[in-house]
Amino acid sequence: MLVRYLSQIGRYFLMWKEIFNKPTKWSVMKGLILKEIDDLIIGSLGIVAFITFFVGGVVAIQTALNLTNPLIPKYLIGFATRQSVILEFAPTFVSIVMAGKMGSFITSSIGTMRVTEQIDALEVMGVNSLNYLVFPKLMALLLYPFLIGIGMFLGILGGWMAAVYGGFGTSDEFIGGIQQDFIPFHIVYAFIKTFLFGLLLATIPSFHGYYMKGGALEVGKASTVSFVWTSVTIILLNYILTQLLLSS
Repeated sequence: MLVRYLSQIGRYFLMWKEIFNKPTKWSVMKGLILKEIDDLIIGSLGIVAFITFFVGGVVAIQTALNLTNPLIPKYLIGFATRQSVILEFAPTFVSIVMAGKMGSFITSSIGTMRVTEQIDALEVMGVNSLNYLVFPKLMALLLYPFLIGIGMFLGILGGWMAAVYGGFGTSDEFIGGIQQDFIPFHIVYAFIKTFLFGLLLATIPSFHGYYMKGGALEVGKASTVSFVWTSVTIILLNYILTQLLLSS
């Protein structure tokens, strides 16, 4: 089993090399990239906005309900919401959700092309199928940090609305908490994580779709395996990056 996993990891890194070999003509690639931006980034905007807005609200309410001591300042609601949304909920929690949404879509679309022999047809025509199929997704998900940036804003906005309109504190107290002890590097840290998560979201599902074997039933299995491994990798990378970037 260990040998099989190591073999898969090796094949994954070799896939990275092949993605950039024999690039498709830019006139064709431009259209593919724009289509992937529409499918993966713009198509995910709604669910990211919904999740982050309400998660921010829940964090604010949970924080407010646990501030039972009257001596604890109300601005901690805004502080806790900012820290939770920026450091973990927007970059990591949303990326795991996207591993299900984007990942399943990518794996199933490429896996279906493998099953119906469309990938073989591309190879016969002399097209580098990995570059043709995976490179546009990789380029589209370079915009993933912008999606998460919108999610951060909406998460804090949701926390503000929950705190103010829920009667847990004033607007000035919440905004004061957002500004309290703000460390700009936390934004940089969040976007570094998000950028790397975007690369994983583009390549791991593509790997499982491209190298799958079997028929239509295996496409569903490949999508499930893809989601599991993408989520596991995101969580492990999140731990490593947190140790490297925030532990000092």
